[in-house]
Amino acid sequence: MALQLGALRDALIDAGAAPDKADRAAEELAGYDHEFAGLRSDMMAGFSRVDQEIAVVKGDIKLLRWMVGGIYLAGIPAAWLLIRMAFKLGAVG
Repeated sequence: MALQLGALRDALIDAGAAPDKADRAAEELAGYDHEFAGLRSDMMAGFSRVDQEIAVVKGDIKLLRWMVGGIYLAGIPAAWLLIRMAFKLGAVG
């Protein structure tokens, strides 16, 4: 006998359905339940992959923040020196 949901079968019979029809309905619904369980596992695997990709993107953003900070750290003193040289050479002011 195929997989079926016993409580559903009993409820259908109690509601007045013929036993063979109740058996077929319970088997069909059990098949859908099995199919949904497979979809659930596929979704969980997909969510796991998305979580891994998000972790990679967060790491890349962190690296980019450090790179931008390094550019500012090197660029501000360089700009300061250029401005001082411009004043000393008389190009400004």
